[in-house]
Amino acid sequence: MTEDTFAAFSRGDPMNPRPGEDDMPNTPTGHRPALMLGLATVGFAVNFWAWALLSPLGPRFKELLGLSAGQQALLVAVPVIVGSLGRIPVGALTDRFGGRVMFPLISAATIVPVLFIGVAGQTSLTALLVGGFFLGIGGTVFAVGVPFVNAWFPPHRRGLAVGIFGAGMGGTAISALTTVPLVRTGGAAIPFLITAMVLAAYAVVAWLVLRDAPGRTVATQPLLARMAATLKLSITWQACVLYAVAFGGYVAFSVYLPAYLQTGYGLEQADAANRMAGFVVLAVLARPLGGWLSDRIGPIPVLTGVFVLIAVMAGVQALTPGLMPLGTVAFLSMAAALGAGSGATFALVAQVAPSDKVGTVTGLVGAAGGLGGFVPPLVMGFVYGRLGSYGLGLGLLAVTAALTLALTVTVIRSVAVHRKPQHVGTR
Repeated sequence: MTEDTFAAFSRGDPMNPRPGEDDMPNTPTGHRPALMLGLATVGFAVNFWAWALLSPLGPRFKELLGLSAGQQALLVAVPVIVGSLGRIPVGALTDRFGGRVMFPLISAATIVPVLFIGVAGQTSLTALLVGGFFLGIGGTVFAVGVPFVNAWFPPHRRGLAVGIFGAGMGGTAISALTTVPLVRTGGAAIPFLITAMVLAAYAVVAWLVLRDAPGRTVATQPLLARMAATLKLSITWQACVLYAVAFGGYVAFSVYLPAYLQTGYGLEQADAANRMAGFVVLAVLARPLGGWLSDRIGPIPVLTGVFVLIAVMAGVQALTPGLMPLGTVAFLSMAAALGAGSGATFALVAQVAPSDKVGTVTGLVGAAGGLGGFVPPLVMGFVYGRLGSYGLGLGLLAVTAALTLALTVTVIRSVAVHRKPQHVGTR
């Protein structure tokens, strides 16, 4: 987007003359919402870059430390699990303290495990697991960004705004593309030192520049009481299901697709990795599109189309067609659908969730999405080990998408229709 397009996108109702930053009226206008969105997206990408540092180095640590396949999987999984579950309290804290505090705080805290692993934590599995546990802090930043961005935009623009922010998940691609080459050229500590410097720079800029939206709703209930109230909301559990399938499916394919392509189609490692990268890029680009479409036609029609497409294409791929062209079309279609579904899910959250609980709902939903990515690879591996085919695993994905579709067009649609959009920071 050009600067003028961004400004037009972020412009709300006309505002009164502002006497000062802290006395701004409740409707943000001009370039400031676009600036806040841009900085939040960069922060998401940078923290996700740090969060994903261990995964590309898994084979290297396996060789250097003599790890078993299970130990290697555990090493990669620890930061993902911590980052997913940690979104729950971080989202609740964001409702209370705002993204202006939480963005630099999360970024600064993530520097510690990054430096520990880079400088002293690569000598044993125990050290790597400890560093990986605290590296999970970086993965919680998603629960900071959604309520922060949500508050800066009027209801009819939140889908695209949150979708653009969600594209920051592409920070994992930065790690995948740069970590191993940097280790080869500069040594084992280099990617960690560079990432720590970028995190530090972002933390400083965020502290100096980021501001919470004027008039944002501040949660006043105690954290535990707010969590309990959020768990009673139907949208919390419904969005958890949607995101576990949509974003969980994206995570699962981004992790397992290379192994699937190598085993199922006999591709070379480099070719499989390149195809996986294409899958990830398309899903990342589709996420803002899902949010934009949700602004135009509503999140329910978008989610309906998404789960129809996933069910059909997973069913096609369950038959193991030739990779060119049908298999490629099936996987790329699923990539676009999973990305768009992720964006549409949070457009729905922005529309339905109470304004003082957006962060708390986001934390729970984000955790569901992150954890949802662990089940499919386990199922796929188990099915292939027993049957020598991935067909049943993909068939189960098709059935899951069909069941999620049924939930979307019945229960979730009813909730969305009867719930008026919430005005966060734009009242």
